[in-house]
Amino acid sequence: MVFKWNILSIKSEEIVLISLFVLLIPYLWMVMMKNPKKDITTNRSTYKLNKQIFILAGQSNMAGQGGVCYGHWDGIVPPECQSNPDILKLSVSLRWEIAKEPLNYGVDCARNCGIGPGMAFANAILKKDPNFGVIGLVPCSVSGKGINWWSRGNIPYDRLLEKVRSSLRQGGELRGLLWFHGESDTITKFDATRYKPKLHKFIQDLRTDLNSPLLPLLMVVLHIPDPWFKGKFADIVRQAQIEVEIPNAVKVDANGLSLNPDGIHLTTASQIRVGNMLAEAFLCSNFTSPRKISNKAYHMMSSP
Repeated sequence: MVFKWNILSIKSEEIVLISLFVLLIPYLWMVMMKNPKKDITTNRSTYKLNKQIFILAGQSNMAGQGGVCYGHWDGIVPPECQSNPDILKLSVSLRWEIAKEPLNYGVDCARNCGIGPGMAFANAILKKDPNFGVIGLVPCSVSGKGINWWSRGNIPYDRLLEKVRSSLRQGGELRGLLWFHGESDTITKFDATRYKPKLHKFIQDLRTDLNSPLLPLLMVVLHIPDPWFKGKFADIVRQAQIEVEIPNAVKVDANGLSLNPDGIHLTTASQIRVGNMLAEAFLCSNFTSPRKISNKAYHMMSSP
């Protein structure tokens, strides 16, 4: 008799739980639909499959130090760098989300990131070509890592591969690599004189590993820092970047642009200028369509 009572008791508890769950369904639905406009906007952008994917890689200037002074970002986001539902970024958790400044936050934990050229680049592309499609940015920059670190088996290189492959699996087409690098290799003559072949090897390996033999390269030629910056061999690295011959490459020159008080990092205005130059160089090149890639070498656009 006791055994039967327990069975009935258990069944009664199950009925109560089911009833409570049924009653909770309308409440849960109301919570999910509390801000439907925000959800629709996010879903409209992040689930589009035809993303035009660009890799952002290099050192702290690509990571973004615009508006950063003594390790603190001023938080100012100019109109050229504002968020847009059609500009996404791959998060550190390898998920697409609407991009916002600072783009490299969470990727490069060594520095307090500010404004870089990525958002200005993407906004300029969409402004000049509204039908370009959804842009997907993949931030991969790491401050203070010279060209030696960007080789197979090293963390920056391997993480870049992981992120790009993940971005492609989620739908999209790889359109180019934005590369702003070289500051760390200006400190010793030994590193500076070896920059050119190592840069060439990096691009060659990356194209092979991503199965994209003519991956477009959009490279920023390093500027000459202020005299008190400790990199005495910037001219050698600059010349290496100018002289290296890589098919499907365009180069823009950052020399002469305004710098932060530290003498090496570009100001916000300069980062916007670099982003605009990169966008213009990309749109004017023969590889604006992935199906019309040529084997010609680079042209270079200089800053005013």
